[in-house]
Amino acid sequence: MSNVLKFLDLFAGAGGLSEGFIRAGFEPIAHVEADASACFTLKTRQAFHWLRKNELSHIYTDYLNNKISRDQLYSAVPSAEINSVINKFIDQEALPEIFEKLDALIDNQKLDLIIGGPPCQAYSLIGRARSNMVNDARNHLYIFYGEFLKRYSPKYFVFENVLGLLTAKDPNGNLYFDKMKALFVEIGYTIEYKVLSANEYGVLQNRKRIILVGKKDHLSDDSFYPEPEKWNPEVNVWELFADLPKIQAGSGTPAPQKYVHYKSEWLEKSGIKGKFPLTWHQARPHSEQDLEIYRFAVNLWNGEKRRLHYNDLPSRLKSHKGTHSFVDRFKVVAGDLPATHTVVAHISKDGHHYIHPDIEQNRSITPREAARIQTFPDDYYFENVSGKPARTSAFKQIGNAVPVLLAQKIAEQLLRNWE
Repeated sequence: MSNVLKFLDLFAGAGGLSEGFIRAGFEPIAHVEADASACFTLKTRQAFHWLRKNELSHIYTDYLNNKISRDQLYSAVPSAEINSVINKFIDQEALPEIFEKLDALIDNQKLDLIIGGPPCQAYSLIGRARSNMVNDARNHLYIFYGEFLKRYSPKYFVFENVLGLLTAKDPNGNLYFDKMKALFVEIGYTIEYKVLSANEYGVLQNRKRIILVGKKDHLSDDSFYPEPEKWNPEVNVWELFADLPKIQAGSGTPAPQKYVHYKSEWLEKSGIKGKFPLTWHQARPHSEQDLEIYRFAVNLWNGEKRRLHYNDLPSRLKSHKGTHSFVDRFKVVAGDLPATHTVVAHISKDGHHYIHPDIEQNRSITPREAARIQTFPDDYYFENVSGKPARTSAFKQIGNAVPVLLAQKIAEQLLRNWE
């Protein structure tokens, strides 16, 4: 295994970026993440990969079917797999402890790659609209990212963030992105970056992100950017939902369910559908007023291919005073388009912006449907601190993630460049 390239995932979230790199053939040494629930998701995924590699996948299946506890699942794998997930917010105070744990995990191995991007709220256009965001400590997390580069000096790093990073400024009017690039160059990295749109790489979602790549001691003028291989699967968004059980608002379960019979080459080729049970197909309950609005929105799209403007609603269905802000608060995940709109963490608050296109089901999408939009495999289980399923936590983790398939495409091309 000495020839396998090893990586560290910072600000790992639920592991979308990491999962893509694992699929491409890289091996994680550690994940660092502040959110406790996401850390349990990462631990469970580490257990999944180890069990599958050692032909013990039935233990994972037993866990999904609630035959064994989470503690029993974790005890079935080497403790190093579970301990490789470090639950810490990265700041000056935590750095010594994080470095101590990482040094022990890395030991005498070579850390080839660092991946990850700081939380995007401070750079996003929506986040910036909040007056307190300009002084948010998360604006400066890239400085700590640099500390990891200094200490471990990987050959490459891959940094992901929202488009708002290109225009976000500090209180003195300086662009954070310029300061970030200057820091990475000072540490010894040549920087290349591009804006990538996930829908060009097999993901059925219009999601654009900055992918910045740094290479240590790059001495030539040749580009090293891992331009992913493009893929147009020529399917529409209905493909995401076609084999999932039809459920109503408030029904379904986080526990395993059976698929509806449907053959989809894209679902299999994308890595979404595999041999393990389907989980987290559980719909939110909704008020009668919301359900009526959902029907209104779906009928408008199906009949006129027109999005619902809040002011189009009858007065009896309006409960918000603001008629000039957030007028697209109700939005259908249009099944007949080649890609849906971006899934974001706000999906954990309500489902109004992600209405299922099937009017017979009349609901917002489930965590599993959101996860499929993000190209997480169906065997990916989203945890909660308590060990009991929590739909809100699952939605938040999914919305904050990097699409797995996009990450995989980047990782595959990086590996080709490496070799």
